[in-house]
Amino acid sequence: MSLHHDPSGSAALSICEALLLAMNDHKLLPETEILGVLRDAAVTHENAARIDGADATDVARHEAAAALINRIILGGNSVRRP
Repeated sequence: MSLHHDPSGSAALSICEALLLAMNDHKLLPETEILGVLRDAAVTHENAARIDGADATDVARHEAAAALINRIILGGNSVRRP
């Protein structure tokens, strides 16, 4: 199933990533906490995809969101690394 491009979602993602970077840069949250926030978000979507009775569209959206967050974690997009 292909998910359509959502400009609102893209904008929200960019804003959230910028906020995470700013919080890390200003030492409001350490890298470990930022990664914890991202992991919690991914797990929330993974769990939502497994809810009994969820329709296929909702499952696909939650799985796609979890996969994207996990790629962000692996890619280091939300923390500046030297």
